[in-house]
Amino acid sequence: MPEFTIRTLAIADDTYDRDRASDGHSRYGAYLDRNAGLLHDDGAPLTAAEFAFSTWQIATSPVMAPGYVRIRPDLHSLTVVSAGEDGHDVALRVSVPLRHRTLATWPARMVADWQADPWATDHGFTALTEPEPAGRTALLVTATLLIPVPAHILHAPTVATPGLEMTRQAKQAVKALTGWANDHAHLVNELNGGAR
Repeated sequence: MPEFTIRTLAIADDTYDRDRASDGHSRYGAYLDRNAGLLHDDGAPLTAAEFAFSTWQIATSPVMAPGYVRIRPDLHSLTVVSAGEDGHDVALRVSVPLRHRTLATWPARMVADWQADPWATDHGFTALTEPEPAGRTALLVTATLLIPVPAHILHAPTVATPGLEMTRQAKQAVKALTGWANDHAHLVNELNGGAR
């Protein structure tokens, strides 16, 4: 199983996908088939941007759990969103929870902060969760990075129905997005001071 590092925000896991495939080929392909309505426009193939939205949504939790694309535990989310006025541009939206120690100025009174979730840790990257008990005031800081995705890395599908070719093209699309996210992992690491 691939491991997260400071250079990765997301991982597409082909070995797990193949080993857990109910159709003998790809677990992700089976999910594409179940969500076929998201993968065409009245029977016609989607645009490259639309394909990016749909394939990423299906490849990640909560649609697939665990997802074909896994997101580093210390992130709250990594999603594909529309950008620009016409909605034809694509961006990655990365939500990063930040502990109080990353703030230039702390609150005057001690308030609760994000807490580590010991059950959601992967090779040193630990998910942060809301503090317990809930009756205490908390300051939960989250940074949102919007990373524009250049059009040349998006893949337009040539088919509109799930099958082996659609699965191949969908994997190509989400791997390109995963690679682009990982190319920008340094931005997340800089936000939290490189802390793991």
